[in-house]
Amino acid sequence: MTSSQQKAARPSLTEGPIAKTLFVFSLPILLGNVLQALNGSINSIWVGKFLGETALAATSNANLIMFFLISAIFGISMAAVILVGQNLGAQRVQDAKKVVGTSTVFFVILSIIIGAIGVIFSPAILDLLNTPADAKTLAVSYTRIIFAGVPFMFGFNLIMAVLRGSGDSKTPFYFLLLSAVLDVALNPLLIQGFGPFPKLGIAGSALATLIAQSISFVLLVLYLYGKKYFLRLTRNDLHLLRMDWLVIKTLIQKGLPMGLNMVVVSLSNLILIHYVNAYGSEATAA
Repeated sequence: MTSSQQKAARPSLTEGPIAKTLFVFSLPILLGNVLQALNGSINSIWVGKFLGETALAATSNANLIMFFLISAIFGISMAAVILVGQNLGAQRVQDAKKVVGTSTVFFVILSIIIGAIGVIFSPAILDLLNTPADAKTLAVSYTRIIFAGVPFMFGFNLIMAVLRGSGDSKTPFYFLLLSAVLDVALNPLLIQGFGPFPKLGIAGSALATLIAQSISFVLLVLYLYGKKYFLRLTRNDLHLLRMDWLVIKTLIQKGLPMGLNMVVVSLSNLILIHYVNAYGSEATAA
């Protein structure tokens, strides 16, 4: 593919009617947010139906922790969207790739550290949330699997940020839809153990989410490389996989203010669940 063909194939937010262009771009993002919320609600229904209120209380604690993790990287992801968009708008494709390379290394390191801390210290984290004693064992099992999937969660969010920064909001939505469908379908199969699937209880619900995210993430990467996406990192771009501290500083400076709102909301939810947990699993499940 020639450079002129690549340029023509790139999504553009600088051409056409402004209102229509922004609407078409933002609609998949809004639908994606609705889809994620709906996905979580349906999974809660599966858990409550098959495993009861104690298990539902356990997942409630774990899901609030997951929401906090997503909130923590939301601002940095949005900052990556801005940096990629700014560089592409100025026709600096190589600088946009530099942002991709640095963000990749940064997210990989961050996800491994957070995932490892979560897997090891899940019991202590749940103690801080005042998790009911009867739900704690289930919550630890669920939370550890969720933390094990953090690298896939962070990686998926990073790729979505890069695609949106280049003007493509549809592709992330399609793979988000795939992840949600897989998650909803696998939940009852792995919770109850239908057919060839093992009966894993609450761990099956968490594992369903991990499998769905992993498959969607891997397929998205394969899709982008198969399409020869212009911001993909090739062998010639391996030198860009490094910690460029100027880019990191910009990501943090731009990202923290944008992510602060979600972090405050998620923290307030964690504090709220701490007090609700004191009334037992029934109150938490409700």
